[in-house]
Amino acid sequence: MAEVIDVTDATFAEVVLQSSKPVLVDYWADWCAPCKQIAPIIAELAAEHGDKMTFAKMDVNANQQIPTQYQVLNLPTLHVFRGG
Repeated sequence: MAEVIDVTDATFAEVVLQSSKPVLVDYWADWCAPCKQIAPIIAELAAEHGDKMTFAKMDVNANQQIPTQYQVLNLPTLHVFRGG
């Protein structure tokens, strides 16, 4: 059973861009109500499909470099990365 991985600006390249599997990144914040609503769904997807895909989440309050680079303007935002 796979879990949702916390990713930071510092670990993004290693965890997401260098992954051999596709990666879904959930950009979230603790004040975002819709983010809290989809979190259990993403956790369920990770439990069911974690062998085929990596599921990650990034707190945009603590990590601003990567969300800015990828132009994350609204929350929640989901990005799927494959092969970097």
